[in-house]
Amino acid sequence: MNSHPIPASDAFAGPVPDQPSLSLAAPSLAEYFADNAGDGAVTAFIFQQLHAVIASGKPVLWVQDRMSQREAGKPYPPGLPEDLKMILVTVNRPVDALWAMEEGLHSDAIGAVLGEVWGDPAALDFTATKRLAMRSEARGIPALLIRRAAHPNLSAARQRWNISSLPSRPDPDDDRAPGEPLWQADLFRARGRAPGQWVAGPGAQGATLEHHVRMDLGPDAPGQDADDASRAAG
Repeated sequence: MNSHPIPASDAFAGPVPDQPSLSLAAPSLAEYFADNAGDGAVTAFIFQQLHAVIASGKPVLWVQDRMSQREAGKPYPPGLPEDLKMILVTVNRPVDALWAMEEGLHSDAIGAVLGEVWGDPAALDFTATKRLAMRSEARGIPALLIRRAAHPNLSAARQRWNISSLPSRPDPDDDRAPGEPLWQADLFRARGRAPGQWVAGPGAQGATLEHHVRMDLGPDAPGQDADDASRAAG
């Protein structure tokens, strides 16, 4: 889970315009991985992407399998967005989590469906992800799947991210205290766009994505100045 090889055909080969859709959850299936299965950066990044859903007042259906809940913990409301409306469902098996996610996507009252599945269960195959992606797109409801302690096996997810924590920004009022959080956000597979790597953080209208890295040439490639390439995609 420390690296994801990118085919040459997918490599980013030049500057890109601001891409707001990357910072907000799209009505399709996206998967999120982490190097550390207990890293809270994944959840934080996802709820920044759900900014528009939270602002709409519609609830987020959050489905956890037992192993994910045992290893990563239950949602902690004080650490979540203040205006978030949440429906929490806990199930015993990954197959039940996938079923609950798909059923949730049938409801127009739901703003988004978030699932957590531990490891690489047999039930989470290409067919299962294809069903979620097609249902999400048909209903216009984002489906987001956290893959803890998992490998990026074959999937129909339209976006696949690897998210990890970075040292926070300094506090503007106390240089000994942490400020706003920062995350390493690597989009290692995507349909219809090039992959890339960003330093991400919270923004007023969703996640901000800054310091875009050209994955074919690396951050030190000629003409790739990190400050000049900085982009806020919120």
